[in-house]
Amino acid sequence: MAKIQGLKDLLTALNAGETIPGGSPHHEAMLAASQESLRVTATLNGRYNSPAEVRTLMSELIGSQVPDSLQLFPPFSADFGKNISFGEDVFVNSGCRFQDQGGIDIGDGSLIGHNAVITTLNHDMLPSRRADMHPARVVIGRGVWFGANVTVLPGVSIGDGAVVGAGAVVTKDVPAGAVVVGVPAKQVGTVPEG
Repeated sequence: MAKIQGLKDLLTALNAGETIPGGSPHHEAMLAASQESLRVTATLNGRYNSPAEVRTLMSELIGSQVPDSLQLFPPFSADFGKNISFGEDVFVNSGCRFQDQGGIDIGDGSLIGHNAVITTLNHDMLPSRRADMHPARVVIGRGVWFGANVTVLPGVSIGDGAVVGAGAVVTKDVPAGAVVVGVPAKQVGTVPEG
């Protein structure tokens, strides 16, 4: 893996929620990390890899060891790759796309369904500043289940044990144990106890 100049400072800024101006040194470091992510995910997605090889590639992608219990079915893509945290016994199904610059934390025992999209950046609303990016972390609690084709927007937290129904677009925080569906996602029930 090539050393990305300015990555540590960039991660500090992203995790503090600082705006990343287009064309800035932070923006350049972000683009370099994206190229590294494209290289690693091309290997991940371009041929068969055993579960152990998938974990090795994911560890290379994020820059730290992923849990031995992580299960991930390619194809998978990450815009950045350096700001993802997996808990124990996480399953990520095929076709998922993580825009992780702002940070994605996935808690123990969570199941991420086919084609989930998790976003952590917004562009500036002003046309003259549209290249500026505003990061916001997504936190997924323990034992969360996403159906297929879920989209999660920047800054959302999803509580432990929640269920997000297929096709939902999650625009605001989801309480622990809630069942949410729709566009935008709305609570329609709670997970049974037990």
